[in-house]
Amino acid sequence: MNRINPSKLLLSKWTAAHPQNREKHFLVSELFRDEEGTVREIELQAVLTRRSERFAWQTLQDSSAWRLGWL
Repeated sequence: MNRINPSKLLLSKWTAAHPQNREKHFLVSELFRDEEGTVREIELQAVLTRRSERFAWQTLQDSSAWRLGWL
């Protein structure tokens, strides 16, 4: 399990463990916070295609799907 501080995720780099559509490297491009300032979701952007997806930040804790940094 990846240990993550959600408030430091902005612009962090991630590698998909099982790439699809040649999208392997991702960048956290935006943080979505609730009214109290707690990070609830992130936007991941594929480096190759610039396609973005919105996820709960806890998704990145799954080390079988995501690896910290660009490998």
